[in-house]
Amino acid sequence: MKPSTMAAMRKLSNNITFSSRLPKFSSNILSPSSVVPPLVIFSRGIASKLFVGGFSFDTTEQGLSEAFSQHGQVIEAKIVMDRVSDRSKGFGFVTCASEDEAEKAIAEMDGKELNGRVVFVDYAKPRSGGSRNSMPIARGPPEPSPES
Repeated sequence: MKPSTMAAMRKLSNNITFSSRLPKFSSNILSPSSVVPPLVIFSRGIASKLFVGGFSFDTTEQGLSEAFSQHGQVIEAKIVMDRVSDRSKGFGFVTCASEDEAEKAIAEMDGKELNGRVVFVDYAKPRSGGSRNSMPIARGPPEPSPES
């Protein structure tokens, strides 16, 4: 596993508290069932979101999900729609169940044809805020400025 993945998993496992769920034993030995959640996190990995661009406007979320599910478990497939025309913008996101499955999907699907168009697949980047957060929203008339 990558060091950054291990650090994230360590942080996750440190945040999970088991004190309320631990059985009360007379000895200090814990039962294996009380340790299951961190093991599940470590063995399964963390879900990875992929950006998929350049697909046909005829591609549906179900079709996108089916195409990527051949390379691993797909948790969600979402196509970004234009609000005005209610038509696909030609890109979307696929959430894979683990990082390994995401890597496999990128290797297998990037540059491949899907519904007659060559698609681009990469890890999704976090939102940067863009122009929505850079300008304040005007709320009514401007306040009068103090005259100098």
